Amino acid sequence: MAQKGFLINSAECTGCKACELACKDVHSFEIGPRARIVREVCGGGWTVDEKTGACTPAQVFSYSVSYSCGHCENPACVEVCPTGAHHKDEETGIVSITADDCIGCQSCVKACPYGAPQFVEAKTITEKCDMCAELQAHGEEPACVAICPQRALKIGDIDELRAEYGDVRDIQPLPDSAQTEPNVVIVAHRNGRPAADDAVSYTHLRAHETLSDLV
Repeated sequence: MAQKGFLINSAECTGCKACELACKDVHSFEIGPRARIVREVCGGGWTVDEKTGACTPAQVFSYSVSYSCGHCENPACVEVCPTGAHHKDEETGIVSITADDCIGCQSCVKACPYGAPQFVEAKTITEKCDMCAELQAHGEEPACVAICPQRALKIGDIDELRAEYGDVRDIQPLPDSAQTEPNVVIVAHRNGRPAADDAVSYTHLRAHETLSDLV
């Protein structure tokens, strides 16, 4: 099996959310569900001059991480799905949902640490990124990859992506990759914080639309 995966270049991402909107358009999502979400991570603090009381920024940082589905080696959604609607393709490794088999129980929504499956209330089923398999079948790139003005997203054989860009998968605000082993490679922004970094200087870090907010 040639496992396909995503390159997520946070160093080039400007947080414009064009990929998020393109993905939403492909899925015909209305307000609410988003199969790809651009998360902004920012933090820092202030230093106060004891004499004047003047405040100046200290160690301020910000960066964006675009994430949809990791098409994991051990997908939690596949494991908990009671009907087998979630499945991992043997040839490409892409994790998809067969709509006709989905009963909308949302077990996958609760199980996925990345918040990838999205319950679509109007259809009473769950949908998620399938790496735009239909577009790829016609020789096109996934919508998110094609629209990115910075070319910060890319798909390819995960082994080839890792050979070229490394094997970073853990960066705030993403969860520990050991849980499901997602097939992604992240090029960290110069301000990128490791997932396990709990240094004092980062205590002001906050993540907008963190993964835990989606579950």
